[in-house]
Amino acid sequence: MHSALLLSHMMPSPLRSVFLAGLLAFSLITTSCSIFRHRSKSAPVVETVRTANSPTPPTAARDLADVMATDLQLTPDQTARVRTILTSTVEQANAAKSKFPAQSPQLLAEQKRINIASQKELQQVLGPAKFKQLQANRRKMAAEMQQRQK
Repeated sequence: MHSALLLSHMMPSPLRSVFLAGLLAFSLITTSCSIFRHRSKSAPVVETVRTANSPTPPTAARDLADVMATDLQLTPDQTARVRTILTSTVEQANAAKSKFPAQSPQLLAEQKRINIASQKELQQVLGPAKFKQLQANRRKMAAEMQQRQK
């Protein structure tokens, strides 16, 4: 290999760069570069891509309850009750997603029913003033939820 490098100095510049690139590629292939050989065999990194039809993760109910507790200044009792309502809502929504085809009228009707029932329960737990504040702050809370999921 040393003699090949000496020969490369006698070549014109364009040929020299092609020759050196080929020589580097050849040496990496034949010697099995130590950078790659000693690497541990770790599990591949897999990113989860969620679609509208993906099940909602159970942690979403907990995270949303925490955001609501902070933004609406909920008592510990209210926070626990809100978390229970949201957990039930997520479970029902995921069951509906697995039962009905995506974007089907049946799924949309079931999601609407679940959301109406959930809103009524939240209104009872929060009271009129905090429920109105919840409705006013929905976009802000959604943005906070996006940040938590990153």
